[in-house]
Amino acid sequence: MADILSPYQLRQQIRSGEFSSNTSGYCAGFVQGNLAILPADYADEFLKFCQFNPKPCPLIGMSASPGDFMLPELGEDVDIRTDVPRYRIYEQGVLQREVTDITDYWQDDMVAFLLGCSFSFEEALLADGLEIRNISEKVNVPMYRTNIECKSAGRFSGTTVVSMRPMKPADAIRAIQICSRFPSVHGAPLHFGDPDAIGIKDINTPDFGDAVSIKDGEVPVFWACGVTPQVAIESARPPLCITHSPGHMLVTDLPNSRLAIL
Repeated sequence: MADILSPYQLRQQIRSGEFSSNTSGYCAGFVQGNLAILPADYADEFLKFCQFNPKPCPLIGMSASPGDFMLPELGEDVDIRTDVPRYRIYEQGVLQREVTDITDYWQDDMVAFLLGCSFSFEEALLADGLEIRNISEKVNVPMYRTNIECKSAGRFSGTTVVSMRPMKPADAIRAIQICSRFPSVHGAPLHFGDPDAIGIKDINTPDFGDAVSIKDGEVPVFWACGVTPQVAIESARPPLCITHSPGHMLVTDLPNSRLAIL
């Protein structure tokens, strides 16, 4: 089913409540996106935060104007209030709850931002014969807070969140070469090897997502992750903010090939 659903069909299943799982491995060939929705008073600062930190926050779409919840440039009938499998609701920067529909939370001054997601480059890695462990083990990708500081923009600041995929060292080098073609979906890895070097104390206990097995001879490979804005939101403390739940992305009609630079 993951192979045969179109992005539109998957979004319709999400909208109806039939699908609420993480979207890794679904709709091969199409861009998936991280979500952040903020009041207009915070939107300019958040846009600048994305521009200052393009590796973890590569912007691929946003509301045309405050209150606009349809994103036609990202696909047919995309309604940002209903078409993400699971959302997180933050109040004053504190996570309050997760829901599957934000229609009742939507306000006329809200601005939606969509950021590129590492799920999009997984297709290119798989096509080259590289294993993606979270896909083969059918779990969400592991994600970790790090000590890599983001450049602040107004009220938004924090450290980078990374996603991790274990690989043999030679495969890690190949992954760097492949992902360098996709700067709009986080680009090349930020780090591979010793997790402690970037502030990760326990590789088996991710801050978001699920742990995966790391086999003998493999090293953890870390990419900048679109969960980073959720850390920045904790510092900015907007009265209300809505994000995707980690791993539960908006699946767009944009082909991944459109984001490649070579």
